Amino acid sequence: MKKSEMTEEDIKIKYINPAIEKSGWNINKNVKFEYCFTKGKIIVRGNKTKRGERKKADYLLYYFPNKPIAVIEAKDNNHSVGDGMQQAIEYANILNVPFAYSSNGDGFLEHDMKEGKERELKINEFPSPEELWKRYKGIMNINEEQEKLIAEPYYFNNKEDKTPRYYQMIAINKTVEAIAKGQNRILIVMATGTGKTYTAFQIIYRLWQSKNKRKILYLADRNILIDQTMQQDFKPFSKYMTKIEHKKLDSSYEIYMSLYQQLSGDENKEPFREFKSDFFDLIIVDECHRGSAREDSLWRKILEYFSSATQIGMTATPKENKEVSNISYFGEPIYIYSLKRGIEDGFLAPFKVLRVGLNKDLEGYRPTEGKKDIFGNEIEDKIYDIKDFDKSIIIDDRTKVVAKRITEFLKETDRFAKTIVFCADIEHAERMRQALVNENSDMVKEDSRYIMRITGDNEEGKKQLDYFIDVESKYPVIVTTSKLLTTGVDCKTCRLIVLDNVIESMTEFKQIIGRGTRIQEDYNKEYFTIMDFRNVSKHFADPEFDGEPIQVKEISENEPITEEENNKFEDIDFIDNRNGCEFDEENKRKKYRINDVEVKILNETIQYIGDNGKLITENIIDYSKRNIIGEYATLESFINAWNKEERKQAIIEELQNKGVFIEDLRNSVKDKDIDDFDLICHIAYDKKPLTKKERAKDVKESGYLYKYEGIAREIINALLDKYMDDGISDIEDVKILKNNPFDKFGGVVKITNIFGGKEGYIKAVKDLENQIYMA
Repeated sequence: MKKSEMTEEDIKIKYINPAIEKSGWNINKNVKFEYCFTKGKIIVRGNKTKRGERKKADYLLYYFPNKPIAVIEAKDNNHSVGDGMQQAIEYANILNVPFAYSSNGDGFLEHDMKEGKERELKINEFPSPEELWKRYKGIMNINEEQEKLIAEPYYFNNKEDKTPRYYQMIAINKTVEAIAKGQNRILIVMATGTGKTYTAFQIIYRLWQSKNKRKILYLADRNILIDQTMQQDFKPFSKYMTKIEHKKLDSSYEIYMSLYQQLSGDENKEPFREFKSDFFDLIIVDECHRGSAREDSLWRKILEYFSSATQIGMTATPKENKEVSNISYFGEPIYIYSLKRGIEDGFLAPFKVLRVGLNKDLEGYRPTEGKKDIFGNEIEDKIYDIKDFDKSIIIDDRTKVVAKRITEFLKETDRFAKTIVFCADIEHAERMRQALVNENSDMVKEDSRYIMRITGDNEEGKKQLDYFIDVESKYPVIVTTSKLLTTGVDCKTCRLIVLDNVIESMTEFKQIIGRGTRIQEDYNKEYFTIMDFRNVSKHFADPEFDGEPIQVKEISENEPITEEENNKFEDIDFIDNRNGCEFDEENKRKKYRINDVEVKILNETIQYIGDNGKLITENIIDYSKRNIIGEYATLESFINAWNKEERKQAIIEELQNKGVFIEDLRNSVKDKDIDDFDLICHIAYDKKPLTKKERAKDVKESGYLYKYEGIAREIINALLDKYMDDGISDIEDVKILKNNPFDKFGGVVKITNIFGGKEGYIKAVKDLENQIYMA
């Protein structure tokens, strides 16, 4: 076979593999083939999801088992040697790999990521592992002592142990290398749900195993964080690890797990001082944004006392303000893995937002002169807005409308979908509980725990928290509370989160979003939904927020909620703003309460993510038309692309990746029986659509079927009927030949043989498609 006739796979096997093996790379130990390092972004359309394309490097080369050093992208011989370089550079950037290569089997093109230089190499000149590592050490100024620490492997005990994902590997390697070079303050930023604790474990393990760090302190501020960490990710340390309790310290262990409260106390009784200031070699601070960087905090006292220790801060949301600065204490982040990147990679769940606009929230409320509330208090004359409601003035009908909308959503999706409603304060959470009970009396009648208030002042409610987060427990279903903590208890089955509280803090908002971003495919949780009554989702437009919602939908009064998305929310923790039930404690005054003002849902708009990542308000047809024309400027260019494409579904998938919501578009037109091609032509180019039935009829009446005889004609006719029922993508898939009505023709092999083999069958399907779209 000529080289030019070989496939990319042939080129790899016959030229690239032997070349790298000859230069000293052990194919079994130092090379990973077809290395998939993302899972594929989850694309949500209506109530359906699918995975996007996974990023996959043809070759990933390692010097040490924990240190990838080069990527190679292969092309067939009809491409130039450098045609794969841009993709190789992209992957090398993502994977933090210093060398990128492209090859077509004739030779290699090398790109040095650190020096920014390229050179061509003959096929027999690929660098050896030792040569690349020597070059990397020279660029990074790594000495022999530092190399020993960098070479320390990950913890991996058996086949069941997980291995670090690519971004965890980068965070671990960057941290270990920085410590090897003497850096003592390190900040790692990783989005919630991306495995910060596991990353911390692998960092600790490598430093501890190498004897670089022997006495290690892991600090957190929630007991559940310590317990979960010890039982799960840190379990391999069990013989050497202890939890500090009752402020009692035992210096015989090597790894210490502690709440900062166990080490702190009055100035005269600070337990941490029982250790010498140089006792610890390494301190890991979990969720360091919650106070360790505040100069006068208890955490800060502990960190400053053990100042000689290497200190690593880990957070999803670094805090930067006049009082708290993670960066000024720990330094610039050594690595950032953002929520946006996690969603793009498919490791985190994307999200939708249903934004509900109430008339009084949007227009404000001003009482008539001399108006009194239900307690007989004259209401101050001013315009009350969204920030005042449930804080300084209570409108009973507003609470009822919110409760009704939540209930409608659950009735149309799943009434046992666990739900958290975040309220302004404890008193608001109680009123919301009552309103929800009245809307769901049929469910409450079955079990009073269907709706519970879980707030800091309510012991009965707090007792139900463990049941709420238990995946096997049916009740409680709906929980009202007042404020979300940033981390804590896993709540894997929470499917709806409702925001009825003004949230100004970006840190808190990002943490709320982060609570829902873990993917739980075992529970069919691949994305989540937020119902927003307070315009909190405005934060999505803030440049400081790096993960965009898929869709924001505002619900009108007259149109019911039809979303059927299921989502589960995780790591929920509750803390409450103890603003007494009828008093605003901060201002020491009563709240006004009125029961004669009507509240209703005012309007409906849909917001989508534009190409620039910003939310844009536009109806779905205009938005989709603009995106389609952006890809195919004219009807002719679209038809040409459609006809050339072997798989029509590939064009649909590409448009979906560009933000064209095919199923939503279909719902916006009267005739639902048009296929994707006609839908696109109609929406984007104003072409009158034909239904699938009309297209199939035209083919049959054209005499096209008489091109075939006997069973072949029956099969083509069955394919045409299949198109009429299900659309073009179904007949493109050869697997349908296993199903009714094709199974009566003898299965895949017999059917394809009727057309002269698989290639002949594929050509017949292609011809049929061309005939279908001839009109």
